[in-house]
Amino acid sequence: MGKTTHGEVARKRRHRRVRKQVVGTSERLRFNVFRSLKHIYAQVIDDTRGHTLVAASTLDPELGDKVKGLPKTEQAKLVGGLLAKRALEHGVKKVVFDRGGYKYHGRVKSLAEAAREGGLEF
Repeated sequence: MGKTTHGEVARKRRHRRVRKQVVGTSERLRFNVFRSLKHIYAQVIDDTRGHTLVAASTLDPELGDKVKGLPKTEQAKLVGGLLAKRALEHGVKKVVFDRGGYKYHGRVKSLAEAAREGGLEF
């Protein structure tokens, strides 16, 4: 069993606090981000039904070898662009951004900006 660090506890506390305000509706779905040490994951969630409509990550087979050897911020840009493309294919244009308790900085920021460039509005 691994130890929980103070930073992880603080992030979860921030995430709970933010999630009280950030709720995805059927008009504006929730765009959620999770960041691990090696990978970044993003998904578009309909909170009214509790379903994930689209998801993308650095482990996605579609990105495959494109992410190998790139800096993590560049990998996040690819994930953001892929998620935006998939969301637009499902007819999702407007989302509310749930940064998951992370600072809007670095990988989270590059993922969000790439999703905006891909056509998502938030």
